[in-house]
Amino acid sequence: MTFAANYQAQTSQQDGIDIVRLTDTAHHTEVLIVPSFGNNAYSMKVNGHEILYLPARSLTDWKAKPDFGGVPFLWPWANRVDGMAYWANGKKYLLNPDLGNLRYDPNQLPIHGLLAYSDLWHASDIKADAHSAHVTSQLDFWKYPDLMAQFPFPHTLRVTYRLHDGILDVTTNIQNAGMSPMPVALGFHPYFQLDDSPRDQWTAHLAAHQHLVLNDKLIPTGEMKPMDLPDPYPLAGHQLDDGFTDLVKDSTGNVDFWVHGKNQQITVRYGPKFPVAVAYAPPGKSFICFEPMASLTDGYNLAHDGKWNGLQSIPPGATWEETFQIRPSGF
Repeated sequence: MTFAANYQAQTSQQDGIDIVRLTDTAHHTEVLIVPSFGNNAYSMKVNGHEILYLPARSLTDWKAKPDFGGVPFLWPWANRVDGMAYWANGKKYLLNPDLGNLRYDPNQLPIHGLLAYSDLWHASDIKADAHSAHVTSQLDFWKYPDLMAQFPFPHTLRVTYRLHDGILDVTTNIQNAGMSPMPVALGFHPYFQLDDSPRDQWTAHLAAHQHLVLNDKLIPTGEMKPMDLPDPYPLAGHQLDDGFTDLVKDSTGNVDFWVHGKNQQITVRYGPKFPVAVAYAPPGKSFICFEPMASLTDGYNLAHDGKWNGLQSIPPGATWEETFQIRPSGF
């Protein structure tokens, strides 16, 4: 537990489960993280308003019946893999369904990687100073045979949640401990909600020049079309499960996606190593997701097939690091 001026970082328990609480008293903002359940930031309150959607009333209920909410981490692939194999460094790697650590979409495609509800994270650094409060959690992927069997690239993951000036930074650091280049197709799937207006009064800003063309299984075909959705995009009568790239920078060089209600707004600011965005707003649900992605969905296979040239890779012994921000306003 550390306290400094306006910031606090402390461990506590909720429903008997260990959590980390980050507090910014000057901006009346509090963030709760549960390292033992996917290292998920499951609550962010601003002046008492909850801006993250959670599909359960308690942590106990959520862990008993896992479902997506908060800020899920998607690794070693985000969204779907088109089949039970993927390509990396010119080699084909088979996924093993018998290990029991794969999740599937309605088309029985592996989805969202291996760590969404993982209990393998441990909080390694919890501190506050005059500028921020933060927690860094670590997962040594290389230690776990069932993970390595699905993605045989030894590495260490570190994710830092840093609260400052009413803004939450989410920074991912990946250290490649192997002797081969390691492809990167990570993503996050944060769920946002507003409470000053119903969903049908929300509008979204989709900061992209290119709209991905998807097949009937929501896998990119490799084709892109010019942005064809209005800006701002009204959610009334519409739904989203769309991918975008060639993201648009504003006059200050930032890439911002946002949802706006009557007065409230939540902005997601993408770092440059997140060149792909997915927006998800299903009908009948009072949330919207702006998903920072390091790769297209099924990027490993699309890159091998020559349909996409943007796949990132970490050289042996090197690290990959990037940040996105959650920036609430009007609360």
